[in-house]
Amino acid sequence: MSNTGDLSEKGRASAGDVTVIAESAWVLVLFCVGCGGGVGWLVAVLARWLVRLPWAPFKGPAELLTSVPEPWLSVGDVGVGALLGLVVGFVAAHESLGVRVSRSRVVLSVRDASQEFGGDEIGLVARDGKQLVLLGADGMELAREDCRLSWQRVAGAFAEHGYRWADEDPYREEFRRWVPGAPGLPEGADALLRARAAARKKGEEDADDARELRRELLGLGVVVRDEKKRQYWRMPPRS
Repeated sequence: MSNTGDLSEKGRASAGDVTVIAESAWVLVLFCVGCGGGVGWLVAVLARWLVRLPWAPFKGPAELLTSVPEPWLSVGDVGVGALLGLVVGFVAAHESLGVRVSRSRVVLSVRDASQEFGGDEIGLVARDGKQLVLLGADGMELAREDCRLSWQRVAGAFAEHGYRWADEDPYREEFRRWVPGAPGLPEGADALLRARAAARKKGEEDADDARELRRELLGLGVVVRDEKKRQYWRMPPRS
């Protein structure tokens, strides 16, 4: 059951206060480096175990790997794992969401782009699974971003500055699954959804295109949410 309410009277922050919530880039990178190094060490251990078996999958690659003498085998595996972890860490830090909240505005930053919204534009802030959603007073979606931040911290920050918070999207049940040619869509929306589906199939390389197409759909009055590889849509009533 969602927890929705007007929290403006509970806001304790003054008009000039700003709350910033973001993942520490260095902590995230160091964590990924440590995990990568650990995986590299486990690969060396697993390779030595596989070559002792009379038959095992990937025994050929394991024999090739263990032909490298120690300590260079372990050092090399740990080093390669740590390097891969470093790359993953930098990518994760680049993709992570930063939230800046004050009574007068909200700024969402991800990748190299920021979206800024006036406090009076926002009617409700909600969690939808692993995504943070900003909604206007008319139910139109203003923003939807993947969020790995602590939900307790995020909800607390918005409540402190007087924004209404919901533990789930109150319009979730209004979404319908999109299929090509779905009835009820405004002119041009079906083509944009087709293009967005194609962009999402390509993964991260076309993630910016998918985000841009979402914004174009919002311009037509169509709200989109993703669930695995499927797209769902709804249309708030026009005032």
